[in-house]
Amino acid sequence: MIDENLNKMEYYNDIKKPSKKEQIAAMESYNALVATLRELRSENPEIEIEETSEKIKIPLKALKLLAEILKATSQGKPISLIPIATEMTTQAAAELLGCSRPHFVKLLGEGNIPFTLVGRHRRVKFEDVMKYKKDMKLKQEQLLIDMMKSDEELGLYDS
Repeated sequence: MIDENLNKMEYYNDIKKPSKKEQIAAMESYNALVATLRELRSENPEIEIEETSEKIKIPLKALKLLAEILKATSQGKPISLIPIATEMTTQAAAELLGCSRPHFVKLLGEGNIPFTLVGRHRRVKFEDVMKYKKDMKLKQEQLLIDMMKSDEELGLYDS
């Protein structure tokens, strides 16, 4: 566990903002890739690596993901790819939600997110955590709308 956390910390320390040169190359590549993606009809298009003349088949979804990576890189945003496990630990799920693990465990105990027990360890599905996150965002947005309506009715927006 300690080695795993050290590896994660080292990995996160290696994530750096792209250089200007990388940003320019990413923008040029992004524009070209987006134009090409509009014309593709195959689910596994074949691309050629110009430097080696090697042709490889890449799933269309992977090329679309590459386009998103290039777009973010061109905007100077650091990038990190993390494979999504179907089941997550409570620590990983808490990090995804941006809360503490004890708070996340409390959410589980209240029945807000389904979980299974593996021995005495709780596991949650990635999809369930993302559904909870989406639902909470929608609730927050609705509360903000309700607050703004209430303020308007009280005349707090009048000048």
